[in-house]
Amino acid sequence: MADSNFIDYVKILCRSGKGGAGSAHFHRAKYVPKGGPDGGDGGRGGHIILRGNKNMWTLLPLKYRRHIFAGNGQPGTGGRSFGKDGDDVTVEVPCGTVVFDAETGEYLAEVTDDGQEVKLLRGGRGGLGNWHFKSPTNRAPRYAQPGEPAVERSVILELKLLADVGLVGFPNAGKSTLLSAVSAARPKIADYPFTTMEPQLGIVSYRDNRSFVMADIPGIIEGASEGRGLGLRFLRHIERNAVLLFVIPADADDIHKEYEILLGELERFNPQLVDKPRIIAISKCDMLDDELIDELRSHLGFDIPTVFISAVTGYGLTELKDTLWRAITDESNRLATPDIVHRPLDGHHRVREEDEFIFEPAPMEEDADYEEAEDLRSISPDAWGEDFDFDIDDDDDTDQ
Repeated sequence: MADSNFIDYVKILCRSGKGGAGSAHFHRAKYVPKGGPDGGDGGRGGHIILRGNKNMWTLLPLKYRRHIFAGNGQPGTGGRSFGKDGDDVTVEVPCGTVVFDAETGEYLAEVTDDGQEVKLLRGGRGGLGNWHFKSPTNRAPRYAQPGEPAVERSVILELKLLADVGLVGFPNAGKSTLLSAVSAARPKIADYPFTTMEPQLGIVSYRDNRSFVMADIPGIIEGASEGRGLGLRFLRHIERNAVLLFVIPADADDIHKEYEILLGELERFNPQLVDKPRIIAISKCDMLDDELIDELRSHLGFDIPTVFISAVTGYGLTELKDTLWRAITDESNRLATPDIVHRPLDGHHRVREEDEFIFEPAPMEEDADYEEAEDLRSISPDAWGEDFDFDIDDDDDTDQ
């Protein structure tokens, strides 16, 4: 995933601005011997604001912007002059971004709509100047309030793709082939497992110029909810889907067992996924004749809609679109469900490399010619060896 532009998990350090201090100033002017207090208030610190942007599809810009600091408020001055407010920092994020506390894993906020703004960290309030504290019994207050301190917090941003249909299945079940057959998406297709290394989105055209969005995630294997394979990393992307489409190949050893394994992994990842509408697509039916398909249809006995398809020949794709559209447009299956429950982050749902900022250099060859290296500083000291020697000119001020 290091070379991919699709970044759906990033940890950043945010700090709002601190409030400016109030002023303890007294008015001084000719022929005004007792002008009284006139210290101004301090300005508030800047906020950290998240704003949804429908034109973004990845958290890649934040991967190289790990520290986000807002401006501090300026202190007040005499003449009741208020300090300037600190500059707010607005961070553009894709729609579907969820924010968690990096220390506790607690869910904080989410951004789902274009232009929606969420105040992630509030800037500190500015202190009051001494003119606020004057009274008949205290005509010359010589104190003012300090500004509130800044708020610093490490947060984790997770991107959960907004799609109508989510494809769920084992590796090599035909999910990418199906997506390429019903949409204009061109995912990588090959005859080995885990061909799909990152989620893919495709817009499926339907009748009367209608359409819906289908998302393909990497294949799930048994134990994915505990960290096996690649499926766990991307299971979050189907939490927002209105309908889950289970893709099981017709040549599977036990179709019922594969379905139960997939459903069990989803339930262990987030029990709320079990409540979503489910449809089963038996793929690769071009290997079966009509008699075998009818026999298989009568023996499966699933209590949810089951469609037999072949993405290569187009068999059953029209029926599949009709079934998906009926499920999507059902009044109880809306995409933006307000009661979605985001499970807290725990050890199984974190990306260790992102949390700890681990960047491993590419391994070097054992027989590398170090004498011809243009920059010796780029070579790891462990690779020099005992026999590697070089001279350092004491007269040269540059680092060798």
